[in-house]
Amino acid sequence: MANVTSTIVADLAHNVNTTPFKDAQAAKVDVTEFYDTAASDHQAQPASSVSSILHAKLERKPATVTASKGNYLYTSDGAEIFDATCGAAVACIGHNDPRVKDAIVKQLDTVEYCYAPFFATDAAEQVASMLTDSTGGDMSKVFIVSSGTEAVEAGLKLARQYFTELLPQPQLQRTKFIARRQSYHGNTLGSLSVGYHAGRRAIYEPILGTNSNEEYVAQLAQELDDTFQSLGPDTVCAFIAETVAGLTLGCVPPVPGYLRAMKDVCDRHGALFILDEVMSGMGRTGTMHAWSQESESPLDTPYGVVVPDLQTVAKGLGAGYAPIGALLVNKRVVDVLSHGTGAFAHSQTYQGHPVACAAANRVQQIIREENLLENVRVMGEKLGKSLTERLGAHKNVGDIRGRGLLWGLEFVESKSTKKPFPPSDQIAAKIHNTGFKPDFGISLLPGTGVVDGHSGDVIVLAPAYNITAADVEIIVDRAERAVRAVLG
Repeated sequence: MANVTSTIVADLAHNVNTTPFKDAQAAKVDVTEFYDTAASDHQAQPASSVSSILHAKLERKPATVTASKGNYLYTSDGAEIFDATCGAAVACIGHNDPRVKDAIVKQLDTVEYCYAPFFATDAAEQVASMLTDSTGGDMSKVFIVSSGTEAVEAGLKLARQYFTELLPQPQLQRTKFIARRQSYHGNTLGSLSVGYHAGRRAIYEPILGTNSNEEYVAQLAQELDDTFQSLGPDTVCAFIAETVAGLTLGCVPPVPGYLRAMKDVCDRHGALFILDEVMSGMGRTGTMHAWSQESESPLDTPYGVVVPDLQTVAKGLGAGYAPIGALLVNKRVVDVLSHGTGAFAHSQTYQGHPVACAAANRVQQIIREENLLENVRVMGEKLGKSLTERLGAHKNVGDIRGRGLLWGLEFVESKSTKKPFPPSDQIAAKIHNTGFKPDFGISLLPGTGVVDGHSGDVIVLAPAYNITAADVEIIVDRAERAVRAVLG
C-alpha cells in the first residue's frame, strides 16, 4: 500500500514505559519465541511427521485441543487449561455454548453461503441492524467481513474513496494515513503500513508504505496537528488509533479528553477519524463501543462525544464461533458515497457470510439477555483490584492497567526506573509457558516490545464476559503463581 505515513502523535497513558523508537529496519524479533522458552511437556510436539500446517514454529506443533466447555480447554494429553484470555480476546461467552451451535445449524438449514454483492440474507441484515442501532444511528452502515484485519483494510479503502467522491471538489491528493507508533491494526500489508510494531513490521519494511521519522513523543493534540502540517494537511486521509490499546501496548486506556482532542484535529483539517475496536469493542471494556465511554459533559450524547467516522470491530462480535468482523460507517461518510457513485469499490468473497452472521447474532443476543456488559464492568473492577492487591507490590511488576475485562501486567527489571528486562530474557514467554504447566493450568496472552518495539514484557488477561467472582479468584491465583514461579 503506497504513500502510507505512520507516525507517533501521543502516548495514551501515564506511567507506561516509553522510549524513542529509532530503527525499525534493524529489528530482529523472533516471532516464535513464545513456543520455545520453558515449554511444558504437553505444549508442543515434533510436527514434521504429524502436521502439514505451517505452524508458528515449523518443527513444533502446539498442544491439540480435544474438548472445551465454558472457560476450559482440554488437550490430548489430559491437560485442563483455564482460558483466561479467550484465545486472543475472542471467546467472550466461553466455549461450546449449545445455543450458538443451534443457531449455526439452523442457518445451515437455510443457506450456508451466498455471494453478498448478489444476494442478501436475514442473518447479515440482523448483524448490521444490531450494530447501527447500538450507536443510536450515528454509524449508519456496516460492511461485514471475516476478521479485524479485513475490516481495517476495508476502512482504509473507504477512507480513500470518500475523498475521491467528496463534493463539490474531490480531494485526490489525500493519500496518507497517520497512526501511532507502537500500534497494531492487523497483519496484511495495508494494515501493517498504518500500524507500528517493530517486530511485526521488520522483515516486511521494504515493501510497506513510507513512514515519517518523527520520534515517539508526548500525548498533546498539538503534536498531531504538527504532523498534519509536516505532511501537508490536505494530503492526509485519516488518523487511526485503537480506542483502548491492546496487546501491543498492554491494555492502555486513553487519558480523559485524548480521543476528543485527536478528533478535533482531524475535523479541523478535514481528515477522517478511524477507531480500531477489534479488541476493545463489542463489550470487552464494559460497553458495546469503547468510544462511548469518552463522554465528557452532560451535553454529550448518550453514545459519547467522540463518534468515529469509521470503526472496526471483530473478536467479541462472533466470540470465535465463526470468523467475523465488521466496518461501521458514519452517516456523514455514507452521505458522500450516496451523492457520488452510490457504491463501495471493494468486495470480498466471504463478506456477510450467513453462518458467521447467524453465530454473531446469537452471541450478541446472549450478551444482552444475560446482561453481560454489566458483568464485564463489575467483574472487571474486581479483577483489576485483585491483581493489584496480589501483584501490585511485586518488585518486577511495573504497572497493572486495563478497563473492563481487558487487563495487562507489565514486567520490569527495575520497579523504580521502569527499566524493562532485556528481550533475550523472554519474560512474557516464560510466564506464558509456565501457565500451561499442569501445576498452573492457565492460558495467558504474552506480549513483547511494549516499550519501543523491542523491549518490554506484558501479560494480558481477557476472560469471558460471563465469569463469576469465583472465576476471578482462579484467574488471579493461577496468574500470580505463574508470575512468581518465573520472577520469584
